[in-house]
Amino acid sequence: MDMPLRLDKTYDALVVGARAAGAATAMLLARQGLSVLLIDRDRLGADTLSTLALMRAGVLQLYRWGLLDQVRAAGTPPIRTTSFVYDAEDITLPIKPRDGVDALYAPRRTLLDALLAQTAAQSGAHVHHGPRLVDLIKDTNGRVTGAVIEDRLLERHEIKTNIVIGADGLKSTVARLVEAPVYREGKHAGGVVYTFWPGLENRGNRWFYRPGVTVGAIPTNNGDTCLFAGMRGARFHDEIQADIEVGFHRIMTECSPVLTKELGEGAASAKYRAFPGHPGIMRQSHGPGWALVGDAGYFKDPITAHGITDALCDAELLARAVIRGTDGAMAEYQTTRDDLSQELFEVTDAIAGFDWDIEELKALHLTLSKTMNREVEAVLGLDGAHFRLRETESPQPNPPATADASTRRIQE
Repeated sequence: MDMPLRLDKTYDALVVGARAAGAATAMLLARQGLSVLLIDRDRLGADTLSTLALMRAGVLQLYRWGLLDQVRAAGTPPIRTTSFVYDAEDITLPIKPRDGVDALYAPRRTLLDALLAQTAAQSGAHVHHGPRLVDLIKDTNGRVTGAVIEDRLLERHEIKTNIVIGADGLKSTVARLVEAPVYREGKHAGGVVYTFWPGLENRGNRWFYRPGVTVGAIPTNNGDTCLFAGMRGARFHDEIQADIEVGFHRIMTECSPVLTKELGEGAASAKYRAFPGHPGIMRQSHGPGWALVGDAGYFKDPITAHGITDALCDAELLARAVIRGTDGAMAEYQTTRDDLSQELFEVTDAIAGFDWDIEELKALHLTLSKTMNREVEAVLGLDGAHFRLRETESPQPNPPATADASTRRIQE
């Protein structure tokens, strides 16, 4: 039974969207003593389309925030190699332990998003699943000063806040309400089909490529492997929409006979889900009284599996800017994000176009690797003391119903 929503009248920050980007931002702000309201329309732990893969910078963030042990404890398998299979050429690279990261991980979103939201609550944020943002309140100068929130009972609540942060995805309500302009757009949008497959051996992250197609295998929780099949957007619309499962296996067989053989006569452990593609975008991500983070401000094709990593890195950049509290700090947040992301955006867009031959693709992957190394160095260069004040606290991944007041702030 839905209960009436109880909110304070005023918050330092409202974060709309409680997945990776939003929950991480709320957690970091709450750890610094800000009063934070975090809302999400979905229930706590709801699943979402995702390749799941965390690159080194993303794993490093979880380590720095004191959350990586909980991801491991939940049974998330360590990923110690990454393989790039170009036609029949297999290039397998070890994940070298350094800087607190001894492996990569690909936690289910049902685990990762919930862990971040729960940690935000345990850090002092007010976390509510179910309410949605319906409007923003602005002063006579156009500055955002508050928000109108509708709960599950369709009752509306007005709150005042110093900043509204949109972490509500590609189709962000916050971005729409502030009319945040798109200042960069990709040229390509590949289609992708996802599913989960049980019982495959953990052979690390494996990415398979043949001209015009790609498939991937990413070990995740509960003995499952996240499988995806990607292709040109036009082919997706021509072949996949009629029968997603048949289309998935057609691409799988075409791209990787080896992986197809591993699947054998087995069956997926989840339904086949499709993403028709969307060109990458970069939006204006700050303004008077508002900001955007995650896919709301910067989205790229999932073919490089970098979205969650970017979300975790950008969350800290934004949280630091909000703590500083100046227009210059907010502008610096966007500038730094773009500086770290421009090359990744370009490489991802080029790969998503599927116009490459194998040698061209290898060159693109080399550039991608250099860009990701730069991102890791940027994370390592952050002044960790500022946001590590409470990381020694060890919040439980699933607070019991009798938890204290801080954990009871999570409401379904």
